[in-house]
Amino acid sequence: MPLSNPFAERRLMHRRAIDVQVFARADGLYDVDAELTDTKTRDMAVAGGTRLAGEPIHAMQLRLVVDDKTNILEAGSQTSWMPYPGACDQHGDAYAALVGLNLMQGFRLGVKERLAGIKGCTHLTEMCQVLPSAVIQAFAGIVLDTREGSADGQAPFQLNRCHALRIDGPTVQTHYPRWFRSVSALTALPAAMPAFTSSS
Repeated sequence: MPLSNPFAERRLMHRRAIDVQVFARADGLYDVDAELTDTKTRDMAVAGGTRLAGEPIHAMQLRLVVDDKTNILEAGSQTSWMPYPGACDQHGDAYAALVGLNLMQGFRLGVKERLAGIKGCTHLTEMCQVLPSAVIQAFAGIVLDTREGSADGQAPFQLNRCHALRIDGPTVQTHYPRWFRSVSALTALPAAMPAFTSSS
């Protein structure tokens, strides 16, 4: 279903922008730089004074260093703009708690366990949710084989992760015939289903 047309004249009130960039490093590792920015179209009083329209209410950065298996080796954050100066940025090195997690295996649950609520910053912790798919996009076709899968016989990571790429569907039958499984085959031989279930 397409987007509905706006019912009435409208005006922009708030914009949240999330930008994620992934860099290949000369040492074989990867930097994942993520930034969240909130801006408003009106002046707004905050604890630190009046924030003018267009000036950030929040501007927060997170950097991960990951290896080619998406293990997080280093992590840190900083807050450049905040509504409560001297408080918002005083969570210490909380995001170093991401070290040891893997972006493709239980990452979102790990973030919740380590940084939810008062353990971290609401906005930085929410921004973590988009990181697995952003890194997968960066790695696709370069670090991750998006056609044949892994050397140990695992299917390409993207299969069975969305409606278009279900392994019993026409897209997989056409573009990934090696991994296509008919509904009847899946019903008859559930143990033969490739391992697509690792969650991030």
